[in-house]
Amino acid sequence: MAWGDAPADPERLRGMREAGLNIAGFCHAEDLDKVRDAGLACFVNDPRISAYDWQALPPDGEIRARIARLAKQAGANPAAIGFFLRDEPPAALMPGLARVAKIVREAEPDWWPYVNLFPYRVSPERLGTANYEAYVRMLVDTVGQPFLSYDNYSLVNGEMLDYFYTNLEIVRRLSIETKTPFWNCILANAHFNYMEPSDATFHLQVYATLAYGGRGIQYFTYFTPSLGNYRMGAIDPFGNRTTTWEKLRRINLEIAALAPTILQLRSTGVYHYPDVPEQGKPLAANKLVRAIEMTQRFVKPPVAGRFLVGEFEDRAGRLYLMIVNKDLNNSFQFRLHLVKENAKLVRISPYSGKEEAFGGEMDWLAPGAGILLRVE
Repeated sequence: MAWGDAPADPERLRGMREAGLNIAGFCHAEDLDKVRDAGLACFVNDPRISAYDWQALPPDGEIRARIARLAKQAGANPAAIGFFLRDEPPAALMPGLARVAKIVREAEPDWWPYVNLFPYRVSPERLGTANYEAYVRMLVDTVGQPFLSYDNYSLVNGEMLDYFYTNLEIVRRLSIETKTPFWNCILANAHFNYMEPSDATFHLQVYATLAYGGRGIQYFTYFTPSLGNYRMGAIDPFGNRTTTWEKLRRINLEIAALAPTILQLRSTGVYHYPDVPEQGKPLAANKLVRAIEMTQRFVKPPVAGRFLVGEFEDRAGRLYLMIVNKDLNNSFQFRLHLVKENAKLVRISPYSGKEEAFGGEMDWLAPGAGILLRVE
């Protein structure tokens, strides 16, 4: 998903589809036919849904009348998968968001509400509560959103800060407890003091999310905002494709190739080595992998590898591993030592999506990259 306002221009919409996106972002009801014709979907952003003082809503009858007019205009269009409510609301606004969401879903039961949450490191004053987990649960228990959505931008000075993984830990745990899939909104432009996008930054954010069992990737942003020091989104403020566009397309093609397998998997654990982020688990706590060696050739002295391992199980009980290189600057050759002796590894190709024998030079990971393996 491209996070932000969807364009009305058919050519730009086709370009988003060409980039491997399937949700164009937040669109106006009058543009739904164009979104549909481009092979995309969107969340309807309309003042009849979102332009309220969430702590002083009008009477329900007034809201219902507005929603009825919108439903008549847009409800039959298959491009509308949901409706935009609010980005990063404090906890105090959740009851009002829930009230409007309920009225919209009475008129359009198949539409999903869209609320995106703060990252966990936001201050309690801004969050409106000292308990981040309770805040996340409100999205399910109060608003009734069928997926968790949040953002956490932690790419600084050539490194991914541990904040990123801690947020994944929290959201994954609540996703499992509430039986609600989660979507991660990742950094796809440079602004403030965040890093400029690269193949490595896209790979690490996406593969780490997949290793944690994530089911949706959102890109902030596809179109570069024309303010401040925003730069290097896929499309620049003049409407031209940047080098980021090809990077975004490449990672989306990998997601599309792996998706048929990943959608059959259930996340059973995530482990880090050698350093473990707050609330994370060390590799030693798992029962499948005894050790992983990550080495470098042709480089002296070698740089120590840092990685995470996502473990999965499919419906037939078969085991899978996703190994992710957490280093944004260095490639590593890896060697797996499994608890089960003589176990074989099968690679799921990120290019074809097909299973293939694990061998040759497949035991290398580019900066930030991941690999999905089946254990047999």
